Amino acid sequence: MRVGLTYNLKKGVKDGLTNDWDAEWDTEETIDAVRSALSAQHDVVPLEADENVVENLKGSKPDIVFNIAEGRDGPNRESHVPAMLEMLGIPYTGSDPMTLSLCLDKGRAKEILSFYKVSTPRFQVVSSISERIKLKIFPLIVKPLHEGSSKGVKNDALVFSPSELKKKVEKIIVQYHQPALVEEYLNGREFTVAVMGNNGDTRVLPIVEIKFDNLPRDINHIYSYEAKWIWDNSKNPIDIFQCPADIDDKLRDNIEEAALKAYKSLRCRDWCRIDIRLDSDNEPNILELNPLPGVLPKPEDNSCFPKAARTAGMSYNEMILSVLNIARKRYNL
Repeated sequence: MRVGLTYNLKKGVKDGLTNDWDAEWDTEETIDAVRSALSAQHDVVPLEADENVVENLKGSKPDIVFNIAEGRDGPNRESHVPAMLEMLGIPYTGSDPMTLSLCLDKGRAKEILSFYKVSTPRFQVVSSISERIKLKIFPLIVKPLHEGSSKGVKNDALVFSPSELKKKVEKIIVQYHQPALVEEYLNGREFTVAVMGNNGDTRVLPIVEIKFDNLPRDINHIYSYEAKWIWDNSKNPIDIFQCPADIDDKLRDNIEEAALKAYKSLRCRDWCRIDIRLDSDNEPNILELNPLPGVLPKPEDNSCFPKAARTAGMSYNEMILSVLNIARKRYNL
């Protein structure tokens, strides 16, 4: 088949923007790895998701698109490429524009989870500096509403007093030009769950646990930007993940059930990575869903979806081709 590969390439430091502005985008190494995996069985056309992507899609005429494009601007940016593909009648991997937009809006996603009685930490979306914050269950964690890859979630995202809360909310609103999500902090164990498939063929890969005790001393036990991109890196990897997680069968079943309920509630397709934290009763709570999961290729990069796939016995190439084949089956290709 002729497979298009849509992506956004990291651009590096840019004046006037936060240092994490392109954290969601992929490196040349990752894009080349995905291209190589697809090229093992298909003719691949790389397509950067810039202002020329529609014309390039028309010209290249792919049979299907493997989409890892995070989008360029706006709270609905992850939906832009899939919406264009639907307009052009081109099949593609992954969730539809509605699901991608909802999952990137952490507040809306949590509202839907709550409707379907899927446990998620208590929260409030704060849209302006003057808005009264009703949530007072300290500590709280403060995040940008529409970001992924731990953008805006630094080690100081965990706040312990009303003054810290007000200061952090204001910083998020001013620096990231979007509302802040104020969320109850659960101090239980944290897991991330890779899910693949659709309908009766949906499967949960081996669960990954984040081991915060292996991070530098005296830091908050959250998977912050520093933990994801600075302290733990391919040159100096930290043994921060355990896969499969060391949990009993009951907890594993509960985590898998919560992940699958969240996957179904947000109508995810083909694949998704779901972040989960335990509350004081040891019950799984959904933190967020990532329907465009990171796929860094090297094991030392500690990318969670590939880590879970490797533990399940899949090579990197097999994982990428499996996602493509799941989408092909959904389209009856």
